[in-house]
Amino acid sequence: MATKQGNGRAASGQSGRKNPSGDDAKMADLDRFRAKPDGEALRTNQGVKIADNQNTLSAGPRGPSLLEDFIMREKITHFDHERIPERIVHARGSAAHGFFQVYESQAKITKAAFLQDPAVQTPVYVRFSTVQGPRGSADTVRDVRGFAVKFYTQEGNYDLVGNNMPVFFIQDAIKFPDFVHAVKPEAPDEMPTGGTAHDTFWDFVSLVPETAHMVTWAMSDRAIPKSLRTMEGFGVHTFRFVNAEDKGCFVKFHWRPVLGSYSLLWDEAQKIAGKDPDYHRRDLWEAIERGDFPEFELGVQVIDEKDEHAFDFDLLDPTKLIPEELVPVQIIGKMTLNRNPDNFFAETEQVAFHPGHIVPGIDFTNDPLLQGRLFSYTDTQISRLGGPNFHEIPINRPVCPFHNNQRDAMHRQTIHVGQASYEPNSVSGGWPKETPPAEGGFESYQERVEGTKIRVRSESFADHFSQATLFYNSMSDAEQGHIAAAFTFELGKVKKPEIRARVVNDIIANIDAALAAGVAEALGLPKPKPGSKRGKPTPAKSPALSLVNRVKPGIRTRKIALLAAPGADVAALGKLRDAFGKEGAMAMVVAPSLAAIGDVVPDATLAGMPSIMFDAVFVVPGKDSAQTLSKNGDARHFVLEAYRHLKAIGATGSAREVLKAAHLPDEEAGVTTGEDGQLADVIKQFIEVAGQHRVWAREAAAQTVPA
Repeated sequence: MATKQGNGRAASGQSGRKNPSGDDAKMADLDRFRAKPDGEALRTNQGVKIADNQNTLSAGPRGPSLLEDFIMREKITHFDHERIPERIVHARGSAAHGFFQVYESQAKITKAAFLQDPAVQTPVYVRFSTVQGPRGSADTVRDVRGFAVKFYTQEGNYDLVGNNMPVFFIQDAIKFPDFVHAVKPEAPDEMPTGGTAHDTFWDFVSLVPETAHMVTWAMSDRAIPKSLRTMEGFGVHTFRFVNAEDKGCFVKFHWRPVLGSYSLLWDEAQKIAGKDPDYHRRDLWEAIERGDFPEFELGVQVIDEKDEHAFDFDLLDPTKLIPEELVPVQIIGKMTLNRNPDNFFAETEQVAFHPGHIVPGIDFTNDPLLQGRLFSYTDTQISRLGGPNFHEIPINRPVCPFHNNQRDAMHRQTIHVGQASYEPNSVSGGWPKETPPAEGGFESYQERVEGTKIRVRSESFADHFSQATLFYNSMSDAEQGHIAAAFTFELGKVKKPEIRARVVNDIIANIDAALAAGVAEALGLPKPKPGSKRGKPTPAKSPALSLVNRVKPGIRTRKIALLAAPGADVAALGKLRDAFGKEGAMAMVVAPSLAAIGDVVPDATLAGMPSIMFDAVFVVPGKDSAQTLSKNGDARHFVLEAYRHLKAIGATGSAREVLKAAHLPDEEAGVTTGEDGQLADVIKQFIEVAGQHRVWAREAAAQTVPA
């Protein structure tokens, strides 16, 4: 667990570092490129000091501007070219610096140096993102999330470029442009922004059955994570580990948040998108700034080469996962994010990830989607970042030396010394020279490959529904209900009835008959016939897939609203703050106004910080405060909305009148109440309930409480 250190950006020199090649090394590398203006004169890009930055050079006070004003021309020209093309997908992103440490040497399965020594801290830069929307879209839309990690290892940069779901929509990279064109806002009107509830996406889904598994994930709570700090990550593809004896094995990568994995409710996600479209970005930034460093453990599923064909699915099929009941996840290390970027554009926007950036000990497989990505990522970076030298941008530079005979092109920063720009050569002593594999040179894994050139999909990729059924079967009743509601919401936005019918009859009916029947009824469609292409998943269920089973009890880093008004019991308020703070939670006083309550100044107003911004609510006791809040519509809505969103609610003594005014039952699952003298006991029970994230037992009742 990382030690809290207050300001996240100041915490990069975290105590306990055992080697200077960790995050400090990347810090030192970036320091060479940092512009620190304190005490410096304002100058042009050529270094000329500027005397007047307020007025353009002109012919007299009211005369025309003069073309010779090189200061104005330089400033405007640079401004006109400040923006670069945004990413075609994953345009909306947030990122942080940190470090990774392996728990123990993994030499048995890989020779990758950063996975050997537990004392070594490898610096990382991690970018989280949404897929569909542009840079200006909201954080909490229903979408897949990118989870990309750049390891600055001593052998070169390694990029693990994945998502928060372990599978993908398509099997072959040749379909990627089609999928992205379909999922993006529709061409005629550029709507909807950031979402998939439109005809072209569902038309594609209805005609491409291989999307079934991923679509079921996208309709689940996985598509609306509570925060980036509590979101799982996956490498998606099957990769290969290679050890020092050149023995290979297959590997799947998993990132597990130490805090546990949690989601929003759909109603919450929609409201947050309007109230705070930067919700995820803000949460990540503020957590790091206050020293609550996000932590993720790296897990691997390792499959021996002899077991490549031991499953009823193909390891190379990116629409399939390996159930943990068949191959357990081994936790091998931990990543800590402990420093926010200094400049969003220079770091987060210019960082260039690529699944082809690997180091000795890690290699590819013949996954056809992965193979296409190995081409696509370099191609798109060249377009987006202005040429092939994007690796020289500070955030992309390796921490180890890199010398080769590549030369010139746009934005070259390195000044090469010497005659030779070719290999072999004698004029420069032969340098730089090749490195034998035994001394650390990269060597591709020797895999025997033969076959006839042919355009055909492997028969082993043909089952598109068994794992979609597995995923649905593995959900809790509440999660299954959310999937049905998501399908209904999305398809309800589709204008063409034939597309809705195809999705229900050709896709959902092959996943689960009851699910299809429920969605059909909600959409006013005839009851579909049982799917004809359904297979039996092995195993039938995988509890590890349910987010309900990913909850880690406790309230560390959770936000708890202390609802109060003038007249609140300040002593009780202090006890609440202390109790929740002791558990690592953030307790914030929310009131009708920012007027002081005794000697306590509220942190936020009811209008400025609605209940959707909090994980739980406790109404502070106090007769006058309770009377004020009971008459306040915002306060009543605050607790009612928290109730509907299945959050823990607490109140003692007179504060219970606020719950009564909001028409909430005094005795209900997740509503913890008591007399004034029972505050300590109520706090203890409240912490236990809040530590479970949601009160799922209340979901049905919560929808019937009058607004």
